[in-house]
Amino acid sequence: MSKDVIFKSDIFNPSELISEFFQLHDYFSAQEKAKITEAWQLLVTKADGKLRNCGKPYYLHPLRVANILAESRLDSDTIICALLHSIHDFDVTPQMLEESFGKNVSKIIVTTNKILNLPINTKTLNQSDAIRNMLFAMCDDARIILITLADRLDRIRNIKNFTKEEQHEIANSVIEIWAPLADRLGMQAEKNEFEDLSLKYKNPQVFLQIKAIVAQKKDERSNYLEKAVNSIYKSAEKMGIRVEIQSRAKHFYSIYQKMRKRNKEAGELFDLLALRILCDSPAQCYTLVGIVHGLWKPLDGRFKDYIAMPKANGYQSLHTTVMCDGKPLEIQIRTHEMHNMAEHGIASHWLYKKGSSRDLVEEDKLAIYNKLQQFKQGLVEGDNFETLKNDLLGDEIYVFTPKGDVKKLPMGATAIDFAYAIHSSIGEKIIAAKANGKIIPLSKALENTQIIEVITNPQAHPTENQLKLVKTSKAHQRIHSWLIKNDPTFSEKFSLQNTGTGTTTTSEGGAGNSSAEVWTPGTQTGKRRKRPKNGDRNSPEAQTHIQRKVLVQGERNVLYNIAQCCKPTYPDIIAGYVTRTKGVSIHRADCLTYQRIPHKEERSVQVSWEEK
Repeated sequence: MSKDVIFKSDIFNPSELISEFFQLHDYFSAQEKAKITEAWQLLVTKADGKLRNCGKPYYLHPLRVANILAESRLDSDTIICALLHSIHDFDVTPQMLEESFGKNVSKIIVTTNKILNLPINTKTLNQSDAIRNMLFAMCDDARIILITLADRLDRIRNIKNFTKEEQHEIANSVIEIWAPLADRLGMQAEKNEFEDLSLKYKNPQVFLQIKAIVAQKKDERSNYLEKAVNSIYKSAEKMGIRVEIQSRAKHFYSIYQKMRKRNKEAGELFDLLALRILCDSPAQCYTLVGIVHGLWKPLDGRFKDYIAMPKANGYQSLHTTVMCDGKPLEIQIRTHEMHNMAEHGIASHWLYKKGSSRDLVEEDKLAIYNKLQQFKQGLVEGDNFETLKNDLLGDEIYVFTPKGDVKKLPMGATAIDFAYAIHSSIGEKIIAAKANGKIIPLSKALENTQIIEVITNPQAHPTENQLKLVKTSKAHQRIHSWLIKNDPTFSEKFSLQNTGTGTTTTSEGGAGNSSAEVWTPGTQTGKRRKRPKNGDRNSPEAQTHIQRKVLVQGERNVLYNIAQCCKPTYPDIIAGYVTRTKGVSIHRADCLTYQRIPHKEERSVQVSWEEK
């Protein structure tokens, strides 16, 4: 999946391109080829001569993404999704995709497109980790992540087409988001390429320095490694073990990390060489360690057994470092199966079976996120993903600011919590909020991956009602402190509750026809007044306060209108409903028209009469 294949065909000839694609990847059946070709023709037809900023056809990038995935021999549905992952740019609906390619393909395309268009903005390592967790939470099919990674890999491979500023931004997101994501999935080849290309554009001087040193010692390295390889082959043959040995220099980003860790120049590092020995069984792996340690002296503390104790991402191998001809030589020993998992990680679970069978690996017999500690549960397509999602998120959600910053909040958090998570001054002035462009009640729990916009008013301030709605300790603490400091009514009640004196207050949203005792706001003596029975509009109390305004979510500065169907007046018990164009519509709680509004719970907000 990591090797970059350049198409030799004329890029402006779609027929030649798709033919070359099938020549490069000949593992599809005739029926699968037909469906992939259908997807390709849909893309080419819809793009219809559209070019990207680099001057190349629009359809070339999706084909390169599909090619990356086909190098790992992924199934035909994944290839179709890769070709069509941006087809929504051309007004192709999910329904159209479902009719042509099936429900699962349509679902993967929709989610992939949503992820690739998220306004991701990384600023800290903690936020980067939150973004990665959020991406997992959005995906109910692991192939969505594979397509997303392939898209980002092709993007950074072709980063020269972007401006310097865009290049730095892309490289930064790759090193903070996509390379660790590939690593978490055990996709070592992709991780290494992400890291190397990111280094090339984030720190080009260091990249060129390392490249020059590695190239300078190429011949010396070849002779040195050839001797070591021949020694291992001879010893393994005597033991009757068939092995395959790969020699390599460590990838550039790994060398860069060693330079930073040890505070040395690349030329001062000696352990830049590595051998990888592949065999047929775990037992042979341990035998080969004994052979290697018999040939050269092992360095203390450099032996790692990741077969007995695999890494969190499922990686298995034996690592050792020996002194070979006066130089440290790192050697990895693993089976062919372990190597496939180490190189492609999660992608290896969609590989076609070896031999004549063209069936996919049975997913229900594979733990795709094999032994990932942070997920605890294997992922298979279907209902079990909800278990993974719950394990991943726990009691947390991830939401965006309009600028793309990610905020982690507890499940059930509201827009008020979100506002305080941005800044206390924002939280104190919030009067309304939008989720994905639509106004929502401040009492409504936010949902994972929503883009939240906070609407503020300089005259607004925290309210006791907000205190009851928030879930985060920061929001609760700040609102409580403000009320203690600035609201004498709240301070009085708080004092009464703590001393056990006085009469307990009741809110105006209390039960309907009974006469209730309430504290008169602003009084310091605790005098009580009688609340008139609901609907008793001829009483002196009702006549005195009939012109009172309505508070929406405890706020004064929210647009509302009095419903003409029931014409509520103080002290009627009231209910609020968010309309599409006229703000909040205020009804009597027992209004039949209000009661008959379909799905009113989704858009209802808490309202009350303003106290005098």
